[in-house]
Amino acid sequence: MACAALAAAGLASAQSSVTLFGVVDAALSGYSNRSRDERPGAVNQGSVRTSQTALTNSGYNSSRLGFRGTEDLGGGMAAGFWLEGQLTNDDGNVGGLSFTRRSTVSLSGPWGEVRLGRDYAATFWNDTVYDPFGTVGAGATLLMAAQLYPLPTGTRTFGGNPNYVRTSNSVGYFLPPNLGGVYGELQYSLPENVGSSQPSSTPVAANSTRTGRYVGGRIGYASGPLDIAIAYGNSAIGDNHDAGTTDSVKTVNLGASYDFGVVKLLGEVSRLRTRRAYDAAPPVRTPDVDTTGFLLGLTAPVGAGLVRASWSQVDYDLNRVTPPGMAALPDPKARKLALGYVYNLSKRTALYATVAQVRNRNGAALVTGGPALVNTASFTPRTSTGYDLGIRHAF
Repeated sequence: MACAALAAAGLASAQSSVTLFGVVDAALSGYSNRSRDERPGAVNQGSVRTSQTALTNSGYNSSRLGFRGTEDLGGGMAAGFWLEGQLTNDDGNVGGLSFTRRSTVSLSGPWGEVRLGRDYAATFWNDTVYDPFGTVGAGATLLMAAQLYPLPTGTRTFGGNPNYVRTSNSVGYFLPPNLGGVYGELQYSLPENVGSSQPSSTPVAANSTRTGRYVGGRIGYASGPLDIAIAYGNSAIGDNHDAGTTDSVKTVNLGASYDFGVVKLLGEVSRLRTRRAYDAAPPVRTPDVDTTGFLLGLTAPVGAGLVRASWSQVDYDLNRVTPPGMAALPDPKARKLALGYVYNLSKRTALYATVAQVRNRNGAALVTGGPALVNTASFTPRTSTGYDLGIRHAF
């Protein structure tokens, strides 16, 4: 009986596995942001600068701690889980570790994978995969900033897209990996808000029934040096059931990379619309905000290191109506150049350096990190410069 028990334990061990993994990344980071008074004459106050030097985390890879595991169910099927939390190793993770980076349970087989829980949004993958800086640190693409910090439209300000990077309460389906290089996913996130059959009697705290909903998908092809993918997502960022309005961010992006060996080229184009939909025709319609973004980047191995570079831009269309006889106001736009170098001390440990600068025009106020730009009636945001000098260890 003892021998049988030991044999059964060995079989169970062979059929399942649990892995502890993580990244600890720390950097000395500096930021310098400048705004300028563009008024003529004696009222001009010149420029104002905000700056900060800090010990930060996640300058090259996001610091994290996680557990993942799989169990072989037989017949090509497997069950799995993934729990991953953010580490702020610069301050010891004040507030404690929670698994907000990813917390999923899944069932997979020859037909693909069904995954439940908090996971990456389908539309975020293109932004991070085709960005040489992986959407972290001072060099992260402006396409990420455009999603997290959208501009105000009219008298209403959209507060950013909470479903941009990750979505909670999601149900996802992933294609199996044996489709000749084709991959893809479909994803739906439940808003889980309280509804009422009598809208007028719904409490104020519960009259938003759509906020948090996300519907998205991604399809791509990877073979040899080529990788290309397109994604679409619709995220409800706010709604008022009683007023019959829904605020949403609709995103479509296309990214691609090609590895020539001596250099890998990456690129992406992104289009997002932040809009308010009405159940009935309103007396005054709030204009949409359309944002178009581009990224061109490269990585090149040099000895034990890797050179990284990218140029990204975002152009906003506020869809403003210009009164007769008045000149149209120019729309905001921003440009970013980022350069970096990674030196691999081993397969797990690397030193890195990154420097980047954002140039804002016509009211855009995007930064490389750190403090916000001064943005008042007197001062117009202009440039933001940042750097990271750090070390990353993975396990």
